[in-house]
Amino acid sequence: MPDAVKVGFVPFSAAPRGILVIFCDDSLKLGAATRKALGAAANLVTRAAATNQFKGKSGSTLDILAPEGLKAPRLIVVGAGKLSGLKDNDFVKLGGAAAGKLLAGKEAVTIIAELPDGPMKPGQAAAVASGLRLRAYKFDRYKTRKKDGEDAALRADISLAVGDVAAARKAFAPDAHIVDGVIAARDLVNEPPNVLFPEEFARRASQLRKLGVVVEILDVRAMTKLGMGALLGVSQGSARPGRTVIMRWNGGKRGDQPVAFIGKGVCFDTGGISIKPAGSMEDMKGDMGGAACVVGLMHALAARKAKANVVGAIGLVENMPDGNAQRPGDIVTSMSGQTIEIINTDAEGRLVLADVLWYVAKKFKPKFMVDLATLTGAIMVALGTEHAGLFSNNDELAERLTKVGLSTGERVWRMPLGPEYDKQIDSQFADMKNTGGRHGGSITAAQFLQRFVDDTPWAHLDIAGTAMGAPKSDINQSWGSGYGVRLLNQLVAEYYEAKK
Repeated sequence: MPDAVKVGFVPFSAAPRGILVIFCDDSLKLGAATRKALGAAANLVTRAAATNQFKGKSGSTLDILAPEGLKAPRLIVVGAGKLSGLKDNDFVKLGGAAAGKLLAGKEAVTIIAELPDGPMKPGQAAAVASGLRLRAYKFDRYKTRKKDGEDAALRADISLAVGDVAAARKAFAPDAHIVDGVIAARDLVNEPPNVLFPEEFARRASQLRKLGVVVEILDVRAMTKLGMGALLGVSQGSARPGRTVIMRWNGGKRGDQPVAFIGKGVCFDTGGISIKPAGSMEDMKGDMGGAACVVGLMHALAARKAKANVVGAIGLVENMPDGNAQRPGDIVTSMSGQTIEIINTDAEGRLVLADVLWYVAKKFKPKFMVDLATLTGAIMVALGTEHAGLFSNNDELAERLTKVGLSTGERVWRMPLGPEYDKQIDSQFADMKNTGGRHGGSITAAQFLQRFVDDTPWAHLDIAGTAMGAPKSDINQSWGSGYGVRLLNQLVAEYYEAKK
């Protein structure tokens, strides 16, 4: 979708246009450039704050209409809280908080990127710009009419006044591509399933070729030849054939081992023969949130010309209950040669991932692999919607993901793995069952996946609670969140930075 907002950078000396947005701390102090722009109207902030009990708390806002002494039709004050406690991701949230106060339309907006202790650093101003764009995102392409009172998309032309325009633009250049990747992932998750089915998803992923990504699409014939019986078993009940898409960004040293990211792409999940209840089944259009993240991530890495070698792989299927669908009791043979007894056809995502994980591990021999999947409702019972579940066979990788999750705000929480859980997925007829029952459901699902990675350092992110339908936030008002793009982009950046 086209950008909802246009964000540019101007010097503090530029005359403010349109709505004016400023920042204060928890004592209502303003920066020097801010006070200069306000002139005598600076006292308005103190008076209005007292009237509205505005304390400058981080993310809080004060809206002053037709401010006396200013040409601006509105003056919006955004609280930054205690300056000593501000972290990098807080500036993204501040941008989102500012965007949340802007009304639909095309009015110009000027935001003074300054705190009481001086101009925001270039990276901080860039983070504010990212937050503005992320918050402004709205998926409304299928609406032909708007109801009275319904929020329309924000289409503002926003100028960020900064201390160093060139430095801010340079800092925002890669950030803008990361936001593009998040928006790409959100678009994919929000699309209806009659529009975004495996073949169409693969076609959209192939558009990454324009950015220099090498894209290979495996059709049913190719997957059959490879022996991907687990993935093909899921897709066999649908009139829409499955696909596997392999994306490669070769921005690092020639011949250097890549890192790899694998996404579950169940474009719609009825549960198959083990059919789901009708209530909220429409949400299962988002069961490809992991694949959406991988595509968005590859977009971000390629667009910002990341100095890294990265493989992105997604398994795309529909899980439907027609006469050709697999049955509980069926036994399928995965690409690894391991056999799987199907206990419940609604435990399908792990079957898709099993073959794609094995394919990537064996063909590309990555330094590490991370898979993402809206895999289990059990992870939402355990963690709610604020953290993704993290499972890993490698402590260093798990620690990196945890650290990056805290810095980006896309948080993860490590869950256990152990051979004690294997007995729950042991089968008397095959090498394993595809589900271990209710107890520890997210753990046994991860335990299942671990059987298809061998010794490759690996992490599994269960994003069932974070990729779709998560609570709205300062930087996301959409049903599809694009969770994981910012997290994994930062993981790649820090991993390759540490290697220098």
